[in-house]
Amino acid sequence: DEDAPAPAASGKKLTNQFNFCERATQTYNNPLRERENQTEPPPRVNFSQTANQWIIFDAYQADFEKNQEKGKEKKGGGAGKGAEEKARKRLTVMDTQADDLAKIEHAVKMLERMVNQNSFDEIAQDFKYWEDPSDEFRDQQGTLLPLWKFGYEKARKLAVTSITWSPKYHDLFAIAYGSYDFMKQTRGLLCFYSLKNPSHPEYVFETDSAVLTAALHPEYPHMLCAGLYDGSVAVYSAVQKKRGPLYQSSARTGKHTDPVWQVCWAKDDLDNNMNFYTAPAPMNDLVSQDVIKLELEGGPVEGPDGIKLENLASGTTFDFHREASHLFLVGTEEGKVFKCSTAYSSQYLQTYDAHHMAVYKVTWNPFHPSIFMTCSADWTVKIWDHNKTEPVFVFDLNSPVGDAAWSPYSSTVFAAVTADGKVHVFDLNINKYEALCEQVVAQKKKAKLTHIDFNPKHPILIVGDDRGHISSLKLSPNLRKLP
Repeated sequence: DEDAPAPAASGKKLTNQFNFCERATQTYNNPLRERENQTEPPPRVNFSQTANQWIIFDAYQADFEKNQEKGKEKKGGGAGKGAEEKARKRLTVMDTQADDLAKIEHAVKMLERMVNQNSFDEIAQDFKYWEDPSDEFRDQQGTLLPLWKFGYEKARKLAVTSITWSPKYHDLFAIAYGSYDFMKQTRGLLCFYSLKNPSHPEYVFETDSAVLTAALHPEYPHMLCAGLYDGSVAVYSAVQKKRGPLYQSSARTGKHTDPVWQVCWAKDDLDNNMNFYTAPAPMNDLVSQDVIKLELEGGPVEGPDGIKLENLASGTTFDFHREASHLFLVGTEEGKVFKCSTAYSSQYLQTYDAHHMAVYKVTWNPFHPSIFMTCSADWTVKIWDHNKTEPVFVFDLNSPVGDAAWSPYSSTVFAAVTADGKVHVFDLNINKYEALCEQVVAQKKKAKLTHIDFNPKHPILIVGDDRGHISSLKLSPNLRKLP
């Protein structure tokens, strides 16, 4: 039959018809071998006893005495030496930690500035690039843009008594804190702030008496001179890591009997000693030397028992001429301004009946050698020519004027702050009768602005009030036009 299957070749195995797999590929699984370890069980003993708190206490007491005997044997009676060694190790660890912190201090400051730059990025962008476009439609009027605000916890209840910019580092400025309330005199503070870190001051110096004035050295920006309410003056250095002053006057070295209202650095003498002047009297390397006595008209006053007393004025502010270093102006609490010279200590060169109340600021114009400005508690700011006895310009600001400052970029621009919390900016080249800007910048209501100062490079102002707050303001384009 042709359809029948062919016979299988001899010796060939047939496939499994159930799993269709070659039988030759099927292998046996090796059987598992079992290994057993036989050991003897641990010995067991049944134990029982009644335990109360006294038995437990006696056991702990015996163990404690045993440990004490072992410790005495190891120390050999040197317990005192061990305590000293431990104290020495502790001090060494503390010193090491302090050294480690000092090593990373610079890096921590850099990181803090980076964090603050990210936090105040919008303000930094406004400081660098923002210009008020609405000035084109204001008819030569301007505005002040608030920037960073500076504060310190310990200065909350203190007044800002002085502001001074660093002549070398244009982002650094020093603030003096004190009190103008003579019935509530407390401590004082000196703080260095930077525009790069508005959250915390760079350096802080605490004083026992209120600080009324401060000035940075023009050539050594780390040297700071301060005048205190108790009549003493002190010199601080931000470079030397010392909490207190480098020098401070005392009763032996000519300490004042009245508060020191202003200090001003002078040129070094022939022996390269740093000199500075103070109001009401000058200081020379903390060795006092009178330059002039501020005598009022009428001469000495007859006191009790026919004794003649000196009728002296109380100096509140002074300023030296930019070119003629021997010439200086002194403002008094009686409202008069005296033009004096270091070469003539017996008389004034000229007397100006400037104001009816205390003169808070007198300052020479940095560009014109004959012009100076005064401000007073009688609400007025006056511009003077020192060759004339009458003012050239008089501006009534309707509130006591705490401070005034010339701008560093124009001879006709100046700013003043008043007790009602306003900043007034004038430009005599544009308007000789009214301010180009009159803006309230006080952070709190009823806060009195006390001091103001221009940045020597950037178009910003720093103002301080009587509650310890400091604000930075950017001038709009209309307020900084060059003549």
